[in-house]
Amino acid sequence: MPWPEPMMNRFSQFCALGATLMALSSCSTVNDLVTSNLPESHSGRPSITVSLREQEAYLYRGGYRTASSRISSGREGYRTPIGRFQVIRKDEDHRSSLYGDYVDDSGRIVKANVDSRRDSRPPHSHFVGAPMPYFLEFSPGYGLHQGYLPGVAASHGCIRMPYWKARQFYSAAHIGTPVVVKP
Repeated sequence: MPWPEPMMNRFSQFCALGATLMALSSCSTVNDLVTSNLPESHSGRPSITVSLREQEAYLYRGGYRTASSRISSGREGYRTPIGRFQVIRKDEDHRSSLYGDYVDDSGRIVKANVDSRRDSRPPHSHFVGAPMPYFLEFSPGYGLHQGYLPGVAASHGCIRMPYWKARQFYSAAHIGTPVVVKP
């Protein structure tokens, strides 16, 4: 006896959902989403350690590692500073003051990916800094924030993280949180 159509529809939807979840299970974005929303198992003061060699950042609470994230740090000529720092500013909706686009009054990009110190502004345009959500500044002009991760050091010196991880680190940190950047 064949299955009734509503039941077959549900079965098809279930199979499609299962296939989608299997395909995404190896996706780091899904992993970042899940792990960044797990409740913290440790309390205590937060601290952040960044390994430039490993291209990883680690969040600690009371000495216990509670989270880690893939990163993209500064590329050749734009090195991320190494040393012991602390969070000096938090800005959830930060925009770069140096890198971004020149746009016209309607918001259309006139000249993309510019350095406002070096690239001349086209007539009738203005500078719009690149978005750097969940910015944790640890040294003047340098911070951890959400951004593109190409798998290698590629930034202008900041430490880019996936969205969910940047949000997790931002939520845990406060002004004064220690940040150690290792080679």
